[in-house]
Order: sequence, then C-alpha cells, then structure tokens
Amino acid sequence: MTFLIENWMLILLAATSGGLLLWPVLQGGGGGSVGTAEAVRLINREKGVLIDVCEPSEFAAGHAVGARNVPLGAISGSKDLPSNKALPLVVMCASGARASRAAGLLRKAGYEKATVVSGGMKAWREAGLPVDRKAG
Repeated sequence: MTFLIENWMLILLAATSGGLLLWPVLQGGGGGSVGTAEAVRLINREKGVLIDVCEPSEFAAGHAVGARNVPLGAISGSKDLPSNKALPLVVMCASGARASRAAGLLRKAGYEKATVVSGGMKAWREAGLPVDRKAG
C-alpha cells in the first residue's frame, strides 16, 4: 500500500498514457491509415477494393489504376461500394483528409476494414505507382 502512496504520480502517468493509446480505438478510429506499399498488398493479396473519394473532375484528371470513384458526398448508400463488407476497402483522395472522413463513414456503415492511404494520390504518384487519366 505504501508503494501506491509513494508512487501515485507514476501510476497516474501510466494510466493516462494507456488511456491516450486506447482513445482512437474506443472512438472507432482503429482502422487507421496505411502507406502505399501496404495499400498495394491489401489490393493484391487480400482482394481489397480501392475507393477514390475525390470529385469526378479530380478523378478524371488522374487516379490510381483500378480505383472506383465514389465521391465523399455520395458515400452513404452508394451502389459502387462492394456488397461484401468483409473485404478491405482502401480509401484515397488527393491528400488523405477526405479519405479519413470517408473511412469513418464506411466503418459506421459496416465496412470494418476501411483504411486510408496516407498521403493520398500525392503519395501514390511519389511511389511511382500507376495512374490512369481517363474517367471511369
């Protein structure tokens, strides 16, 4: 008991640290983000579906090869999303900001494996990954 009394500050610090580590998981943000290499692995090895949440004009200007365009505003109830909610969804946009919001909405809709490509299309291009400039 004296150990607890003498070290209350360390115990409080450890509890606070643990709470901060668990906070994103408790808030439903456990999916997080992945780099471009992990995104490619999810697509190729786990049948992940690449979802680009940019606006159609941005998508037409250049998008990752094989991506489906589902704009952020149309994500809820979109018919372009896979019916199998167990598949990993790899979500991207120009920079990653819209994709983070979209991944949160997708997780709430039951797509538990929705992850964001950190850095978005900018990181995709920098990694030298294929880009398509046609709509569709």
